Amino acid sequence: MSINCAAVDRLIDSMSFTQKVGQLNQRLLGWKSVERNAAGRLVASDELKQEIDRWGGLGTLYGLLRADPWSGQHWGNGIRPEERTEAIAVVQQTVLERGAHGIGVLLSEEAPHGHQALGGTVLPTNLGLGATFDPQGVQEAEAAVAAELAASGIHIALVSGLDIARDPRWGRYEECFGEDPLMAARMCEAIVTGMQGEHRSKVGHGGVAVVLKHLAAQGEAVGGRNGQSAVLGPHDLHEIHLPPVAAGVRAGALGFMAAYNDIDSVPCCANPWLLKDYLRDQLGFDGIVMADGLAVDRLEDMAGSIPAAGRAALLAGVDVSLWDEGFTRLEEYADDEQVVAAVDTALRRVLELKAMFGLLPEDGADTAAIAMPSADAIAQATADGREQAKRMAREAITLINDGQSAATLDDIRSVIADAQAGPVIVAGPFADDFGCFLGDYTAPLPADEQSSVYRQLVARLGEDRVLLAAKPSDAPADQWARASTVVFVCGSTSERSYDSEFDDNGAAKAVTEYGATCGEGVDLSDIRLPWRQDDMLGEVAALTTAPIVSVAVCGRAHVLTNVLERSAVTIWAGYAGQYGPQAVADVLVDGADMSGRLPVTLPAYPAAIPVRYNDRQSAAHVYKDAAEPILRGFGYGAGSLAAVTFSEMHADTQSHPGEVLVQVTAHADDHGAAGAVNLFAHVSGGRRIPRLAMLVDSVYMDLNAGERRDIAFHVPCDRLRDVGDGQVQVTCTLDGDSTHTVTATLPGEY
Repeated sequence: MSINCAAVDRLIDSMSFTQKVGQLNQRLLGWKSVERNAAGRLVASDELKQEIDRWGGLGTLYGLLRADPWSGQHWGNGIRPEERTEAIAVVQQTVLERGAHGIGVLLSEEAPHGHQALGGTVLPTNLGLGATFDPQGVQEAEAAVAAELAASGIHIALVSGLDIARDPRWGRYEECFGEDPLMAARMCEAIVTGMQGEHRSKVGHGGVAVVLKHLAAQGEAVGGRNGQSAVLGPHDLHEIHLPPVAAGVRAGALGFMAAYNDIDSVPCCANPWLLKDYLRDQLGFDGIVMADGLAVDRLEDMAGSIPAAGRAALLAGVDVSLWDEGFTRLEEYADDEQVVAAVDTALRRVLELKAMFGLLPEDGADTAAIAMPSADAIAQATADGREQAKRMAREAITLINDGQSAATLDDIRSVIADAQAGPVIVAGPFADDFGCFLGDYTAPLPADEQSSVYRQLVARLGEDRVLLAAKPSDAPADQWARASTVVFVCGSTSERSYDSEFDDNGAAKAVTEYGATCGEGVDLSDIRLPWRQDDMLGEVAALTTAPIVSVAVCGRAHVLTNVLERSAVTIWAGYAGQYGPQAVADVLVDGADMSGRLPVTLPAYPAAIPVRYNDRQSAAHVYKDAAEPILRGFGYGAGSLAAVTFSEMHADTQSHPGEVLVQVTAHADDHGAAGAVNLFAHVSGGRRIPRLAMLVDSVYMDLNAGERRDIAFHVPCDRLRDVGDGQVQVTCTLDGDSTHTVTATLPGEY
């Protein structure tokens, strides 16, 4: 929908200062805006009416459909999929009837890995999506999520993507696509293009506006402590943390969320360089900047008061608040010329976004004519989202260890397929667990959609063949002795219970002994597997001679040294989403290929962190008690591409000015292969200490059996920063063992 600038101007001129400020607020928690009457029908709550009356309208409403333990919404009291149309209609009609200017309300929802609503699609968390190295696949999956949101009447999707995984102690590590800025940038571009369409073509037409979070460098927080200072210089800020931001702007993102942390003492939501000079002036961003939940109020110590905190955030470039009081107190600055001008600027951005969704009254009309959701469209979009979630779960599964003992994965598959072989014992604390696959920011799923590795194997092999032993003592000794295979499901979980305690922003506050071990608010000082799982695996290994397949369901880079040593095969599953258990069973029973690659570096020891593939100095042989601190490197995957051979690699610096063209020929074996081929560069001859390696291009390919294909990597010279006249060595690494190298000299300064 085109924006009628004159109509926006007239609206701004007709509004009081209080009404303008109200359009910038997102204070009300959406699930509190409706309630059920005696007949069980949804009606507007008094809290919603009071908020509209206070401001003469409503700017943005957060989380109307959200369901999870923090909101307290579940299948017994929350808004069910079939009630979405009714809920949206109640809210929009109440806003139009009670508001002063006939303006509808923007509806924003959490969608960090699918829609956080009852019946919403649950994709793998970003760490799992990062393991796919498949931006096109992510784009298609996010397009399906956006279609569900749009069909449900939602306008804004709050989507994680900007954070870079730098320290595995951080609980929100699972929200990162990995430790590499180029892949994170491509994934952010995929999110925006999938949800908004090319050139924003789907916005208001089956798509939603994306607010990418979190801006910026939140993953760099000291000690992995959530929301704390990011201590880094401008070069590393630009090289590691800002590429996803620039990619989001290039793709047309309509929003960014300012993070909790500070960068060199300046809070992100009060940082005019970040939100104005860089984001708007340098990158040309023209959308809205939203503060993270209560982040404005957290400026009180810096600013001196809550009203001053609101003023500081506004003048720094924040347009829309989230739950805080600071923006509600902007009325106190009605005589402050700077504030008045900044309010008008932010208001224009909000109204222009509303215009894209038809939330402003057309010329001659008193109120906006808002299209209501369609139940059929919601159902179709949700079904499409489920198919995308299945596909991405399969792509996320990563083989990180095969044939550690005499048994290989193929051997184990043969044994599992043999109905006459001994029992398959599914062990470990997550053997019959579903929630561990889902990650934080997930709504509860109905019981008939829940599964587990144990239940999936029972469905395929039968109850008589598969035994459950969450603890080693759960199975008798004779069964351990007869076992043909043991599947040990280990890792961590971000699942919250409805009796959990939370901070005021929804982060976990208190975690029980066997509660969440990952997610927002669950920062850990020890990244070994929780709950003595290493000891448990040792007990299992002592009870049986059967080969052990370990399935690591992880939201952070846990230390898996003991797991690899004791397991014939180790599969890394990230948090693969609602179809994670099925994807694991597909691998073990159906022989599905594994195209995943590790999106992060796995440390070999709990205190030898952080380690990243793109550090400048190697951690090898530094610690005298941990000479080899890396267990598995970034990009490692021993799955379907391991059997692909490569030849005829060469570099060309002449044919395409401004880039290095690297070409290599891939040869598939008799089975074919799919997955990402990654090109890394090491730079020498520049003005800085070079990184050990940089991912400079990645090509996702799908080869047929016996196919031979040429692959071209296009590496812009400006990605090889500060090189001068030095040499550039590019190394194509396939599985951590097979390496091809070609060296090229860049043509002079650039």
